[in-house]
Amino acid sequence: MSKAMKLAQGNAIDKVCAIFSLLSERAPLRLNEISHATGLNRVTALRILDALSKNDFIQRSGNPPRYTFGPEVTAMAVNSRLPNLRELVRPSLLRMADLSGDVALLSVRSGTEAICVDRMTGDYPISSRMMEIGTRRPLAIGAGSMALLAWAPTSEHDAIIEITLSRAAESYPRLTREVIVEQIQLARQKGYVMLLDVVIEKLGGIACPIYDLHGNVIAAISVTALRERIADREAELAAALIQEQHRIKMMLKQGQ
Repeated sequence: MSKAMKLAQGNAIDKVCAIFSLLSERAPLRLNEISHATGLNRVTALRILDALSKNDFIQRSGNPPRYTFGPEVTAMAVNSRLPNLRELVRPSLLRMADLSGDVALLSVRSGTEAICVDRMTGDYPISSRMMEIGTRRPLAIGAGSMALLAWAPTSEHDAIIEITLSRAAESYPRLTREVIVEQIQLARQKGYVMLLDVVIEKLGGIACPIYDLHGNVIAAISVTALRERIADREAELAAALIQEQHRIKMMLKQGQ
């Protein structure tokens, strides 16, 4: 008897674990395949899958639908490596904060949001307190968050933009669909994001993505500051961020 089948004989939580265990072995799978492999009846399996899909732990796509892990599970996997990721990226944040004098941030994606997981502050007397460690924002709100969106799979862009606008339109009226699409295009052309007066008037940010060894974006590093402090030093800050991006890539390779 498989591990998934053994788990499926337990309580409600065990049944959820059975589906997770199965999908960790092979995915995507159809409902009848999940039901057969776990021994759960179709009604029970579908009820669990619907609840997990609603909360982004499972992703459903296609017709007939197939199920695989969703963005929250991806975020959990990233978060499980966060102590190492923070340790790896912190020297880059220290250098960026020292170079700019402003706030350097490390952000990761969780579903349709970006989470600030580390922060270093330079010595410039006016520092943004908008992004503390643990702060969550919809994707596209802020330079690091925009970088996570810009280099997310393009098939996800429309859905993410729609969700972001539904949550943030009133708070961030400058951020329209047209602005987001334009910023994504510019970022992919230049290799980095620069936002000026888009999220908050008189503030700006510049960011670039961090990739894992398979080319997937796992985080973003950014600098946030007064608008003119970003605009006047765009080339210098962009070059420094890209250099840190390369350093982090090399350290990831060395840590294999």
